[in-house]
Amino acid sequence: MSERLNKCPLCKSGLFLNHSEIKDFAVSGETFVICKCQSCDLLFTNPRPKQSEINPYYDFQEYYSHKDESKSFTGYIYNQVRKLNIKQKLKLINKLHNKGKLLDYGCGTAEFLQAAKEDGWKVKGLEPNDKARALSNIKLPNKIVGELEELKNSQKFDVITLFHVLEHIHKLRKTLKKLITILNTDGYIIIAVPNPESPDAKLYGQNWAGWDVPRHLYHFNEKSIQTLCKEFDLEIKEKKPMKFDSYYVSLLSEKYKNPNQGLIKNYLKAFINGMKSNLKAKKEINYSSNLFILQKK
Repeated sequence: MSERLNKCPLCKSGLFLNHSEIKDFAVSGETFVICKCQSCDLLFTNPRPKQSEINPYYDFQEYYSHKDESKSFTGYIYNQVRKLNIKQKLKLINKLHNKGKLLDYGCGTAEFLQAAKEDGWKVKGLEPNDKARALSNIKLPNKIVGELEELKNSQKFDVITLFHVLEHIHKLRKTLKKLITILNTDGYIIIAVPNPESPDAKLYGQNWAGWDVPRHLYHFNEKSIQTLCKEFDLEIKEKKPMKFDSYYVSLLSEKYKNPNQGLIKNYLKAFINGMKSNLKAKKEINYSSNLFILQKK
């Protein structure tokens, strides 16, 4: 059974309207309604699968973040880009803090955490998916938990990262409150989320892979991120682009929009549209995905 929300999951306003209907291209073929909060602009799936019923929607071949390897060419590209992203993530956290304690929420198969540990960080990971968590615990024994409740309030972190994770969390407000509780006073929360107002989102419309319903429960624009900060006494220290995302999202979007156009044409159009999206986004930092560095006020 699904659950129907009667309040905005972010600001708790009861004023929201139907925004669009989006198909789950990856798994079920079902269509889901996305609502828009009239107060904070948050887009959210409503009704949505319950937390206890969401796992089957993640069980498909192309969900690469829950796998170490993939035999497909697209999976190969994903893994190569993931390696580059890990280097960038390490550079970012090292700029913010000198080898402190790191929590990666939604750590997948823990490649980033493993690299951070080797770089001198004291690491902890949280991964709800059983398969991905099992792979993570092979790499980092006793460092990965499955639920936030397993982390003690006395355990404080200097950096907490949520790379493409916040949009998946059912208990949004409760989770953010807990994360702030275990964040050191001068610590940072790093959030990376897809941008429904990006040029590639506008280009592909209902076929935009960034919707990724029902796995993505929320879609944040600038206003909803500002509301998040206001609700939880945070401030945005910096906003950064995630430039690789436009290419990967465009690749999946092309597949959804034109499933019979052929692999070569699919890749070519995705590359062109990804590049165009980044060029258009540069002026306002309005990329396919944006990264926000937050700190307690």
